[in-house]
Amino acid sequence: MSVTPASNAAPATQLSLHKLCVHHAGAASSKPGADLQLALKNISLQIKSGEQIAIIGPSGAGKTSLLHTLACAHQPLSGELIWNGRHPWQSTDTERHAMRRQLFLAPQSPPLPARQRVITSVLAGRLPQWSLWQSLRNLFLPSDPVAAYDALAHFHLQDKLYARVDQLSGGERQRCGLARLCLSDARLLLVDEPLSALDPTLALQTLNNLQQLARQRQATLICSLHQVELARAHFPRVIGLRQGEILFDTDHVTDTMLTDLYRNAGSTCMPATAAAPDAALADTMRCF
Repeated sequence: MSVTPASNAAPATQLSLHKLCVHHAGAASSKPGADLQLALKNISLQIKSGEQIAIIGPSGAGKTSLLHTLACAHQPLSGELIWNGRHPWQSTDTERHAMRRQLFLAPQSPPLPARQRVITSVLAGRLPQWSLWQSLRNLFLPSDPVAAYDALAHFHLQDKLYARVDQLSGGERQRCGLARLCLSDARLLLVDEPLSALDPTLALQTLNNLQQLARQRQATLICSLHQVELARAHFPRVIGLRQGEILFDTDHVTDTMLTDLYRNAGSTCMPATAAAPDAALADTMRCF
């Protein structure tokens, strides 16, 4: 894969969020004053092109909601979202669709058709680039087996090229969804819990591959993780979300920050290097 030479100019701001509020998908009420219905509260961020950012926090903190909002899948209740100088929700549907073609959102559980061949599912990463005819043709005659094989090889799945999706394990399905990313030309990569079904060795390999791919494309990578120690060790910027609010946005996560982030988080796992805020959470520290 060829790499475009880096420019000496400072990276441009790709995403700007100002006091953004988003309600839970399917919430019964979307009134601005209904705090209990808010998934995100007063989120303000500046994200430069080419950054690599990890989002961490307890389950239900709003990590997935933030990724979906950045992908223009959730319309904010209030506040401002600017993407490459444009307001997605002040644009027409056609303009917003064109913006979405510039991003790739990888959900934690990729919606892969169970009876479909892996090769067909992976090549679907090119759907935003294809015409309707090309998309339909690929269902019956996969257009680029070599590209699909190479994409799967990034995630050690090349031997599953012609397997059916319903023959894959949970971790293999997850990596199959990530392989689609290799075939897209997106410059904004939004990845939700990509390591949740993987063992530690495979998780590290997968994370390294994702980061290398983003660097090669000079793409922005924003990744939600429960593996806190991987976030600390491998990402130059880490955002901590708690109850829909940003608790910290830093290049150095301390144990004290993590203690505050996961305080009274019930069954949420904490890294072993961070002190548990109370005895009830002590056993959960072994999850990493």
